Amino acid sequence: MVMTSAGIEVPAGVGAAARAARAATFDDWLATLLPTGEGLALVAVGGLGRRECAPHGDLDLVLLHDGSAEIDRVAEKLWYPIWDARLSLDHSVRTVDEAVDVAGSDLKAALGMLDARLVAGEARLLTRLRERVVAQWRRGAARALPELRELSHKRWDAHGELAFLLEGDVKEARGGLRDLGVLRAIGYAGVADATRPAVRAARRWLLDVRDALHTVAGRRADRMLAQDRAELAGLLDLANGDDALRRVTDAARTVAYAVDDAWRAVDRWRPGVPARVQRVPVARDVVEQNGEVVLARAAVTPRPDPTLALRVAAAAARARLPIARPTLEWLAEFSSPLPSPWPAPARDALLTLLGAGDPLTATWEACDRYGLVARWLPEWARVRSLPQHNPVHRFTVDRHLVETARAAAAYAREVPRPDLLMLSALLHDLGKGLPGDHSTVGAPLAATAAARIGLPADDVQTVERVVRLHLLLPETATRRDLADPVTVEAVADAVGDAGTLALLYALTRADAAATGPAAWSSWKGRLVAELVDRVETALDTGRIPRTPPVAVPIAVGPLPCVRVTQDRVVVTATDRPGLLAAVAGCLSLHRLDVVAADVATQDGLARVVCGVQPRYGSEPAPGTLTGDLRRAVTGGLDVAARLAARERAARRSADAAAPRVVWQPATGAAVLELRAMDSPGLLYRVAQALAVAGARVRAARISTLGGDAVDAFYLVGEWGDAAARASVEAAVLAAAGSRAG
Repeated sequence: MVMTSAGIEVPAGVGAAARAARAATFDDWLATLLPTGEGLALVAVGGLGRRECAPHGDLDLVLLHDGSAEIDRVAEKLWYPIWDARLSLDHSVRTVDEAVDVAGSDLKAALGMLDARLVAGEARLLTRLRERVVAQWRRGAARALPELRELSHKRWDAHGELAFLLEGDVKEARGGLRDLGVLRAIGYAGVADATRPAVRAARRWLLDVRDALHTVAGRRADRMLAQDRAELAGLLDLANGDDALRRVTDAARTVAYAVDDAWRAVDRWRPGVPARVQRVPVARDVVEQNGEVVLARAAVTPRPDPTLALRVAAAAARARLPIARPTLEWLAEFSSPLPSPWPAPARDALLTLLGAGDPLTATWEACDRYGLVARWLPEWARVRSLPQHNPVHRFTVDRHLVETARAAAAYAREVPRPDLLMLSALLHDLGKGLPGDHSTVGAPLAATAAARIGLPADDVQTVERVVRLHLLLPETATRRDLADPVTVEAVADAVGDAGTLALLYALTRADAAATGPAAWSSWKGRLVAELVDRVETALDTGRIPRTPPVAVPIAVGPLPCVRVTQDRVVVTATDRPGLLAAVAGCLSLHRLDVVAADVATQDGLARVVCGVQPRYGSEPAPGTLTGDLRRAVTGGLDVAARLAARERAARRSADAAAPRVVWQPATGAAVLELRAMDSPGLLYRVAQALAVAGARVRAARISTLGGDAVDAFYLVGEWGDAAARASVEAAVLAAAGSRAG
């Protein structure tokens, strides 16, 4: 129980029973506050009206009267005890006529009154109000529903899509509780059924989550913060926070699909005009009826063709039409299982669906809501709604796979086997959520799925290899020196042939597009393209392309010489230990991320070339940056002190994994690869540590993945001595685990 200041014991807890108990408690208490007499009714709207009282929710009340009572005195006796109890109150005092007028001019008020429920007083007043408000809503639905849709879109734009947010608002985001109110409003208009079992189950779960959010926060709270997930899971009887997030995602997707389906019904609805049924053939067993794909009558048989569901999905995506809900319900109920391996029509339908481009996403989501996808691919059930905690990712694992296949369609003409590209795109992250490297553990899962789909053995091996290697190109391009023959040779040996290379290159770009804006950039695109070009030459000719060493140009003007462009900074200066650290530290001060760095020395001069990108989207003033770089290189700018001040103000995770160093071979050098939590000034600290340890950096490749950094430093020399390696490694790990200053 939660005790208010007025001594009211309001039941605590999570779940439908707790919500009903809270509603009953409020009903009993509020009934004692309403004076006896005729012509009065206390009406609950909002959560109390629906008996969905959250632990710290508002009380939304309307005092109805017929004009005969001393209404001001009655209202004071009613509202002041509620305020004294420190309960959040949204209240109004109206006659029935006034309430109906407000509902006619205020959309939000109308939605509330549609759920109105009597708490105390004369039932006749509420009956009159509900009859008139519902009738008015139905008469004005042709005007009100477009306004409601516009408000919904604005809300979605402001709050995003709950299913794909790591910290979403369970009330306001798309697919949340507010959209369930939209469904009820459409239902009251008599346009669409808003109370299907899946929607009711999603509603109960989202209400449970809101109860738990209020309980954990001790106040009204609708946003599911990462720090609260574990406690939420305990209140919801789930194993961990990821289970809670996954359940929210699945419920939100159910609600979002139901809302989309309801708005399609609104689009087809014309008040007072009987619907004209027009059926146009789309494909075998599939016809279009009033803007939706439905089954042809001949396809509805006691033993449907096992390929029917896939063929319906493919036809719908190709025609850019939604599948009618009754058709999906029938397919979910009566579809026959596919044999293994699949017959050719099923395989062809899947490939047509995957190659449909933009319509793929909505079609796949609709089929998945009715359980069809898991029948086609049993592996799908494990990744459905599986969260991805790296903020680089916009989507859950399953939606990311679909979005990758959608994006891959743009590269279908660039590869010799577009069918294998589409399948590899759909299956490439099946290993996520399992122990180990997801590329490695996911490859056999993809091979199993490809074999079941009916691919020949050679094609199954290609899909398996592409999935296993799908991170090879971006990781190599951003972490290794592309001018090093060892780099090109290693990639060529792993890929094996030009056809697989083409598939990997297309998949790399599609994967990045499906991940999010932070996963790709112009510099990364150039590096991957350069790597592909070099590997392609090696596979074609058998020769590893070699790049001549870069000479340091004679500086024009006094040293240091600085040149700044949009994505590159070049500093030519007298060679000295710590030059790279000085440049990197200054760039960090100007909020520029270094994505690649090369150092060339000759005759006492050094040239440092850094590929850069703004950390927060805005570029620094070139003149100021140029001046600070000159001062940093000559020692006139205390980079360490400036970075220390900045890092003291930066938040840092207390439970980050310890940094790690991995050594790799290279031509005339050794690669020290540092894997650590990213932080401002990390490159400066590590480069400075390397300089102090006497290690000369020839090149560096800087890769940031969400909050983690994977930075590769090419150290000139063989580095075969274990003691020398250990000394440098210790210095780097100490720098990575510390803060500047």
